[in-house]
Amino acid sequence: MAGPITTDRPDFVESAETVGAGRAQIETSGLWERSESDGSTTRQRSTPTLLRLGVGEDWEVRLESEGRMRTQGSSGSGNAAEAGWADASVGLKWHMLDANGLQPSLGWLLHADLASGSHNFRGQGTRPSLRAVMEWELAERWSFGAMPGLAVERAEGERHVSGSLGLMLGRQLSERWRVLGELALPRIATARNGGNEAFLNFAVAWLLSNDTQLDLSAQRGLNERSVGRGGGVGLSMRF
Repeated sequence: MAGPITTDRPDFVESAETVGAGRAQIETSGLWERSESDGSTTRQRSTPTLLRLGVGEDWEVRLESEGRMRTQGSSGSGNAAEAGWADASVGLKWHMLDANGLQPSLGWLLHADLASGSHNFRGQGTRPSLRAVMEWELAERWSFGAMPGLAVERAEGERHVSGSLGLMLGRQLSERWRVLGELALPRIATARNGGNEAFLNFAVAWLLSNDTQLDLSAQRGLNERSVGRGGGVGLSMRF
């Protein structure tokens, strides 16, 4: 019998584990974000969703998207709203090492974001990325995770390389409840290439059954280039 479901949400730092051969897992959510700048307010709703398909004990195929999006801006001159679909991303995850003493559980994620979304939400070209995920199990049910990465992005027709980093500290409160906090930097780049994005994230996850998890999350932006604040509710199911 498989152990409890292991998910890549609700935190930015993903799991080093794969879903297992012949298994499928869907992780979906509703996310609400709000930013204020120069007297205007922007609200965004999205439905981040990840489908994971196990093609071996240590390998999985992944299809991911921010899903259906709606952005609404308001200022002294009026309101404007846009709705559509976000780009899709295809990828692979490889679970390379199991945890052993000081050795962390180690996984690799190779993804490619595709220019496949609605016009207003579509990125430029194919943008590949590579991330490493390391997880340590600590004493007293604490855990620590780190996820450095690199991505090739495009802006104004020019390619550039950006970095990313996530640091997560979590605790298993019981067999069904866990909490976590993390520092997430989904983009580390020069000001010319969009600048740094940085967030503090907090979440709680509840294991409804061995194959089903519910989670709640909140985030706070740490600079002017990051979404001011947001929150979400997610559901993950394994089949």
